[in-house]
This record gives sequence, C-alpha cells and structure tokens, in this order.
Amino acid sequence: MDLGLKGKRALVTGGSRGIGLAAARRFAMEGAAVAIVGRREDALAEARADILAAAPGATVVTISADVSTAEGAGKAVSLAVTGLGGLDILVNNAGTSAAGPFVNHTDEAWQKDLDLKLFGAIRITRLALPHLKEAKGGRVVNVTAISGKHPGAGSSPTAVSRAAGLALTKVLSKECAADNITVNAVCIGLIRSEQIERGARARFPDLPLDDALGRMGQNVPLGRVGEAQEAGDVIAFLCSERASYVSGVAINIDGGTSSSL
Repeated sequence: MDLGLKGKRALVTGGSRGIGLAAARRFAMEGAAVAIVGRREDALAEARADILAAAPGATVVTISADVSTAEGAGKAVSLAVTGLGGLDILVNNAGTSAAGPFVNHTDEAWQKDLDLKLFGAIRITRLALPHLKEAKGGRVVNVTAISGKHPGAGSSPTAVSRAAGLALTKVLSKECAADNITVNAVCIGLIRSEQIERGARARFPDLPLDDALGRMGQNVPLGRVGEAQEAGDVIAFLCSERASYVSGVAINIDGGTSSSL
C-alpha cells in the first residue's frame, strides 16, 4: 500500500531509538524527510546511520535537544523547520516509563515526568501547529501507554501523565479539524526497548535475553513481546493519506493486553 508520504516532512521527538526511531525509519522508507530529536549526539548519529541504511539518500536531520524544557522544545521545532523546509507531521514520542507506589513520588519526580511527557508534547505541538496549518493537511501522533486508559496500583506518575496526553489528543483533534489536521494517539504495551530488555534481564537473570523476553511475553494474549517497528508502522499509517479520516482516536499497540478499547 502506498501511504502517500513521499515528500512529507516529519519531526519525531525521542527519535534516536526504540519506537521513535522505528517510526522515523518507516517515514524515510516511504519517501518522507525526517528530523529526529534526542539528547545524545552519539545516539542520534547511530540512528541517522540506521535510517540511511534502510532508506539510502533520505533527508535525515538530527537535533540534540531536551524537549522537557521550553528552550529545548523551541530548538527542536526551529531546527526541524529550517532543516526540512517546513512540517507536515509531528510525532510526540519523547518519554520514559516511571512508575511506583504513589507515596514514594516527590513533587520533583512528578514535575519531571509531566515536563517530559505532557508539557513536552504541549510545547512542541503549540510551536509546530502554525507550520502544520501551512501544510494544509498536517498530522500529529502522541505516543502514550495503555496505562493511561486503565491505570493500576503503582503506575504513577506515568499513568497520570499518559492519561493527560490522551485528553490532550482529543482536545486537539477537535480544535485542529478545521485546518485539516488530524490528531491521534497510540497506546503502547509491552514493546521491545532498552528498558524492557533491562527488565527482562532483572526478572530472569539466568536466561538468555531472547528467552527472558519470551517469558515476559507469555502474559500477552498474542504470546510475545512486540517489536518497535510494529508500533512504528502503525504511527506511519496514522500520519499517512490513507488515514485522512481518522482523528481523535487512541489505538492500542499491545498484543491484546489492554482491557480497554
């Protein structure tokens, strides 16, 4: 299927690894120019090489910035627009999973989580919207987690910031519709990442990594841990011409784990 992404310009935060890198790779393979944002220059360089190996000749702009700050958000959008010549697509993917008992979290821990996952998306989107409007058909995808839909004990602060991200998605989908901008979210379950790999090694220290991941995946209805590219492909579809009438939805990418639609 031709996704109609050739010539589009995409900004992906948290784009140096994991789901962000997978989405950027798919964009480039479909003919889009991409700007990836991360904090580490070395990780960004490796990600750029990965994308170019999959899509030789693609335009790949790397931006070192901390999008949890207003300064970093501004830098990310400004350099992306300069490097790509505008914006058609924004993927708010920057974030980590921070979870534990509610009574253990300080104000500082809460603020750090909200600054990265919620305010990062708020600031980046606010700055990107004028450029998306100019594109006359922009796309925004917010990467959240299934805990935002059905939070459990010990899931804060992540579940709370992710739930706020879902509300932000719905608000923006209604406000941006008049400018032909779609806004959607994806809710991530057990997807292979450095963090999931560390968790697998910690839980099953005597097993090889693939076997440990296999054990973790036994609790997923589909019976396995998902791959980052599986999430990246769904994100690319939501940003494509094929999804032009899809807006305001939150799609679970979790192998059937979530108890909520």
